[in-house]
Amino acid sequence: MNAVRLTPSAEPVQAEIPLASSKSESNRALLIDALSGFQCDLKNLSTARDTQTMIRLLQADRQSPAGELTTADVLDAGTTMRFLTAYFTVTGQHKIMTGTPRMCERPIGMLVDALRTLGGDITYLKNDGYPPMQLNGFTASGVNQVSIRGDVSSQYISALLMVGATLPQGLTLQLTGAIGSRPYIEMTMAQMIYFGADVVADWDAKTITVSPSPYVGKSYQIESDWSGASYWYSVLALAQDESATIDLLGLKEKSLQGDSAIVDIMRPLGVESTFTETGVRLTKRPTEASLSWDFTNCPDLAQTVAVAAGVLGVPLTLTGIESLKIKETDRVAALQAELQKLGAELVEVETNHRYEVRKRADASTDTVPQIDTYDDHRMAMAFAPVAMQREIIIDEPGVVAKSYPSFWIDMARVATITDLSAINQ
Repeated sequence: MNAVRLTPSAEPVQAEIPLASSKSESNRALLIDALSGFQCDLKNLSTARDTQTMIRLLQADRQSPAGELTTADVLDAGTTMRFLTAYFTVTGQHKIMTGTPRMCERPIGMLVDALRTLGGDITYLKNDGYPPMQLNGFTASGVNQVSIRGDVSSQYISALLMVGATLPQGLTLQLTGAIGSRPYIEMTMAQMIYFGADVVADWDAKTITVSPSPYVGKSYQIESDWSGASYWYSVLALAQDESATIDLLGLKEKSLQGDSAIVDIMRPLGVESTFTETGVRLTKRPTEASLSWDFTNCPDLAQTVAVAAGVLGVPLTLTGIESLKIKETDRVAALQAELQKLGAELVEVETNHRYEVRKRADASTDTVPQIDTYDDHRMAMAFAPVAMQREIIIDEPGVVAKSYPSFWIDMARVATITDLSAINQ
């Protein structure tokens, strides 16, 4: 098994981090670029594996003979699976959409049902509602209104919105139930509008309407990734030197990314944010007695915040984390298992999905915790900042390539890292 050992550095935490660019912005921009006929000039695209997979599959599609059945293997990239399923469907491509075994366990039925309503011919190859599936072309049905749940995956909604601008009659989405991850939907809409689309949301009526309009090729600069920034907020929160500072480069105070909420979430855990000309500077401030947060609009931050709170011993109440169970792994179960190794616990305290992170009475630091990452990039990065306070081992560290390939290089600026796989060979 590959693993890295992280130990606290003898030096105070004083770091400048050139953050990876946002894969969320990158993947949306790439899809809009494809829908524009590849007329856009996209700058600072993410080096994350998810984004690079999307680039590879779009390039391969451009080189494939028209009408030929080809396979698009998205690996473990959920956003890529959902966005490209919509794109290849409405552009009439013949594709087999597949991915890793875990990817083929992640549901896609709601998106497929919506695309079928619009005119997509899609066949499941194994289990109904899940990849792999075969796309067999598209004939516009004349229907331009689709109903879809708003509380399962914002990626379904974003995929439909982006392709909706290219449909003959446009598209109106009627969202049912609660609306989760709304900032990601708003990010999609903002990028669509930038590239010339006409899209309007009525949040009270839970409708989003896209008029038929071609995308315009333009230059676009991708912002740094606020999800990646969250791990550095945790590093600063757990740093034991009160003079610790971290400068995160390439972030904007007025961001399209919902995970910029980390600024407010981490303040009670002892992190102050000051925006500068180059990004944001993190400094220490007093921690507060407790923290309660609804992660409905920023579920990818939950792991990071849970670990930081558990190590600091700050009682944390979490709501809005139901979607974590259908991510790269069941992140709720994974957190419950791994927090135990740090002397903390994540417990469900009510049937309405309210959870608490709290310190266990029998917490011990006698052994070095070894964290299983469950093929989940965010598990590795959420637990790595523990090294600010104690030695920790992270299994399968290569999973970070999915979203933040340079993470361990950057972590070496603030902690001592030993590659155990190299030692064991």
